[in-house]
Amino acid sequence: MNIGEIARRAGVSRSTVSYALSGKRPVAPATRKRIQDVIDELGYRPNATARALKEGRTRTIGLVIPPAGNRLTHMQLDFVGSVVDAAARADLDVLLSPSGGDHDRSFERLVSESRVDGVILMEIRLQDARVGRLQQARLPFVGIGHTAGDQQMCWIDIDYAGLIQHTVRHLADLGHRTVALVNRSPELVAAGYGPAHRAREGFDAAIAERSLQGVEVPCGDDARSGQECLETLLHAHPDLTAVTTINEAALPGIQRALDDAGLAVPHDFSVTGVAALPWAEDFRPPLTAADVPALDMGDKAVSLLIERIAAPHTPPRHILLAPPISLRSSTGAASAHRQARTAVPARRTATASRD
Repeated sequence: MNIGEIARRAGVSRSTVSYALSGKRPVAPATRKRIQDVIDELGYRPNATARALKEGRTRTIGLVIPPAGNRLTHMQLDFVGSVVDAAARADLDVLLSPSGGDHDRSFERLVSESRVDGVILMEIRLQDARVGRLQQARLPFVGIGHTAGDQQMCWIDIDYAGLIQHTVRHLADLGHRTVALVNRSPELVAAGYGPAHRAREGFDAAIAERSLQGVEVPCGDDARSGQECLETLLHAHPDLTAVTTINEAALPGIQRALDDAGLAVPHDFSVTGVAALPWAEDFRPPLTAADVPALDMGDKAVSLLIERIAAPHTPPRHILLAPPISLRSSTGAASAHRQARTAVPARRTATASRD
C-alpha cells in the first residue's frame, strides 16, 4: 500500500497525504481525519523516510572514518560493524564519511548539508579541527577518543596511558630491564593522534617508575613495517628482551622478525600490548594483552549519540574504558643471556623525533 492509494481513497492529492504525514504544511482537520481513517482502515505504516520527515530528522547518523585509502585495522573494522549493528537496532541508518587528506570536502558536506542527525567521530587528534567544526555547527556528536583538555565534547575512549603503563610494569615484574614501545605510524604520531601520545605517556611513566631502559619507535600499521621495526630494534639494542605495543596490525611482522632472529616467545623474548581480541588470539603463542572491547565501544557510542540528539544541552559524558590485561602465553621471565652485561642508568631513547 502506498501514498497514491491512500490519496485516491481519501479523495485528496498525493501531496496532501504527504503533508498530513510529515506535518511540513498545515492540513485542514477534516481532511486530516479523512486521511487518517483511510490509513487506519488499510493498516498503512509510513516508511522510515515519512517518519523521519514527521519528526524533523533524517534518522541517519554519520560515522567519520579514516581516509578511504587507509587500511582499517581489525579493531577499527570491528568498531564500524558494531556501530552499524547498534544503529540498525535503533532503526537508524549510518552514512560513512572519510575525513583527512583529500576528504575534507566530504566531512564538510556531512556537517553543513543536514544529511545526518548526529556524528560519531573516529581517530581524534589532541588538537582536532573537526571537533571545533562540529561544535560550531551545533551538530550532536560523540568522539571515539578525545582532544586535549576539551571538557565540552562527549566521548568514549580506551585508557591507553594506564594500560601501557600496566603492561610495562608486568614486564618489569618478570625481570625485563630493556623494553620497547612499538607505537603507531610516524604520520599519526606527528599529527597528534591521541592514543599514540597517551601510550607514550604511560610508557615513559612506567620506565621512570621501574628504572628501566626504554626505547620508543613509531611503526607503520602493517605487517611489513612491524617486521622492519623489530629488526631495527634488535640490531640497535641487543639487550632488548620485550616490547609492548598498541599497533595491532604490526603484530604479524613482529612475530616474523622474532622467528627470523631465532628468538622463541616467551623463552627468549616477551611481547604484550593493547589489541583487539582476534589479533591477540592469532599471535603465537597467544598475546598477553588488554583486549580492546571494540564491539562494546560501538554500541556505547551509538547510545551516547542518541542521548545527545535527544537532549543536546545536557552535560557531556566521558567514558574511559580500562579492560583488564588477559595473561596469556607471550610473556615470561626475562632471558638471562639477553640482559645487558653492565648496569645501565634508567633512561628512555627514541628512534624518531617527537614532533
